[in-house]
Amino acid sequence: MKRLKLLTSVFMMFVFAGINAQETEQQEPRQQGHTNQNKFRQMYQELATPNQYRTASGAPGPAYYQNEADYKMDIVLDDKNSVLTGEETITYHNNSPQDLEYLWVQLDQNIRKKDAPQKDGDGMAPVATAAGFANKYLETPFDGGFDIKEVSANGSDLKYTINQTMMRVDLPKPLKAGETYTFDIKWSYNVNNHVTNRARSGYELFPEDGNKAYVIAQFFPRMAVYNDVEGWQNYQFWGNGEFALPFGDYEVNITVPADHIMEATGELQNRKDVYSKEMMKRYEQAKKSYDKPVIIVTQEEAEKAEKNFSEKTKTWTYKADMVRDFAFSTSRKFILDMMAVDVMGKDVMAVSVYPKEGNPLWEEWSTKAVAATLESYSKHTFQYPYHKAVSVHAKNQGMEYPMICWNYGRPDENGNYSDRTKFGMISVIIHEVGHNFFPMIVNSDERQWGWMDEGINTFVQYVAEQEFGKKHPEAIAPEKNYPSRRGAPSKIVPYMKGNQDYISPIMSNPEQVYQLGNNAYGKPATALNILRETIMGKELFDYSFATYSKRWMFKHPTPEDFFRTMEDASGVDLDWFWRGWFYTTDNVDIGIKEVQKYYVTDNPTEAGREMLKRYGTTPEETKALYVVSEDNEAFSEDMKGKSLMENSETLQAYVMDNFSEEERKNLQAPKYFYQVTFEKPGGLVMPIIIELSYADGTSEKVTYPVQIWRKNDSNVSKVIPSNKEITKITLDPDLETADVDVNNNSWPKNENKSEFDEYKDSTQD
Repeated sequence: MKRLKLLTSVFMMFVFAGINAQETEQQEPRQQGHTNQNKFRQMYQELATPNQYRTASGAPGPAYYQNEADYKMDIVLDDKNSVLTGEETITYHNNSPQDLEYLWVQLDQNIRKKDAPQKDGDGMAPVATAAGFANKYLETPFDGGFDIKEVSANGSDLKYTINQTMMRVDLPKPLKAGETYTFDIKWSYNVNNHVTNRARSGYELFPEDGNKAYVIAQFFPRMAVYNDVEGWQNYQFWGNGEFALPFGDYEVNITVPADHIMEATGELQNRKDVYSKEMMKRYEQAKKSYDKPVIIVTQEEAEKAEKNFSEKTKTWTYKADMVRDFAFSTSRKFILDMMAVDVMGKDVMAVSVYPKEGNPLWEEWSTKAVAATLESYSKHTFQYPYHKAVSVHAKNQGMEYPMICWNYGRPDENGNYSDRTKFGMISVIIHEVGHNFFPMIVNSDERQWGWMDEGINTFVQYVAEQEFGKKHPEAIAPEKNYPSRRGAPSKIVPYMKGNQDYISPIMSNPEQVYQLGNNAYGKPATALNILRETIMGKELFDYSFATYSKRWMFKHPTPEDFFRTMEDASGVDLDWFWRGWFYTTDNVDIGIKEVQKYYVTDNPTEAGREMLKRYGTTPEETKALYVVSEDNEAFSEDMKGKSLMENSETLQAYVMDNFSEEERKNLQAPKYFYQVTFEKPGGLVMPIIIELSYADGTSEKVTYPVQIWRKNDSNVSKVIPSNKEITKITLDPDLETADVDVNNNSWPKNENKSEFDEYKDSTQD
């Protein structure tokens, strides 16, 4: 007890001074009355109240439900006229506790109708390309959108109402809880050129040979989601907010020209009918090839096919269970390759489909990227449940669907490509194949929360890219690490320190943001990377992230489910993090405001006398130590370089009287005390990470947890006792926190020379 009291008095001056300064700053507004604006307050105001559907732990509740929709479709593609015709039978399962008076069906292609409303204002730009100007003002607008020919059930027409991209189907009687309803839709639509008329789906025309390569999605009327959060998710499709879809089983027949090669969602049911004998032989080889893709359709065979336009047709039949969507790609230009991947003990086929224009890049890297993605994502989430993953080459595209995705990356006409093109292709493949996990399986509402699929997926993409670089070092030479475009904290700094008039919180609808790429992809990916690398640590983060992924696979999570699970599984309070990074547009800016060096002495100081007086005592009554800085009146030069014992007989006497000889050998005897005051011009609280450089050439890193800011959001001080003289302090030395201004991150402060001074120095002999 005596030792505790004395040690308390030794450091009382340091501690009390810091606490007193912090409390004083916060007391003034409290006296005037205030609301709780503490960055560490709990998020009860922001988060939905837990209930029987979604629990406070972030897991599905005992009453959780989700409706399902099964589809049987017959699709015909008219290649000459680029028209798609379809018939579908939808069986809708009402698993909700409510009776439904009507059903909502999505008609996303209606965004391409000539008279579709335009969401954005525009003006006359001062300069424009001839092609862009002609496309906007001279050409007749493309006439897309669904031509709904029939909506019926049991041979009788159903009443329906089309509201832009949504169709309400009125039921003859309410669909009761637990019941199913089956109805039919017939439709057609003109397929757009996705290169000239930018879209997630369509065809690319190759003028030199007259062929088209199709990537077809959003091609059928699709059921909207009905759940416990939104009721019917019937928010209109405006282009940015993607898709909210229920799970279901699909049986799809797709009729195309007989010389086409196709890949699609689901398992091909009639492979022997649509594959040649040679293709079947190669396919069987690919199922046993784990190291190298096997070419199923060669470039030579594809080039031969693209010269002969078959008048015959062929029907490809696919089945898919428990998927939320369906897409396919078809062309006579396609080369096809495959290889097997061992994904946690299960064989999965990695597949690539591409025209000759994609080679040699695609033949070398596409399928390898697919395989590596399946391995990395499964390791960090759950075992990939489907039997294949397909990468399709499509110019200027990057889009995802269950088991299949479109990806860009094209060499020039001579087959040459830069590292930028190569890494761009590999990255988009990792990203789009990764979307199989988020949101194709962990089925978030993309229409409302763009970051939940794009941001989470971009984060896992970053991890997978770094792992790809380690697995394929030959791909990244001479780079030391894979050159990820997003994920590293420094990459998001320009956005976060930008004009606040054009920045929205992450928790915004995708249609309401200014910079969708930074808002929905880059910032949330960076936030999660910082959470993993700097705040939680990989072990806690990875366990919690995998818990979230497994809890919500084949279900519909909300942001609250993610936030709560990450805290529930880790035991880390992250309300301050979610609020700051996801609900505000604040940025990180922490700086070193001041560094003072202190010594101890037995000689009373004015400040010491004042403090003792406040406690009702005097130096004569209390045997105390006094703290002095180098500008204090009680400081003398001979204090420098001496231990505590040498500068204080009081402390020396106490140690001799209260510690044994053996104990005295283990006592620390710092020669220096540095009080470092940190300031925080930025709005976000973050851990303080510093590197201390010593006079003897050594260095060490120290991290103070984020809670250091809990009582003062502006300034905080820490005392660093040291036996070695500190010559430099660097804040955030490895750029882990996305600090937007590193000019205040060093002590002594770095001198930033002007460009003129740097030029002048460079010209000196």
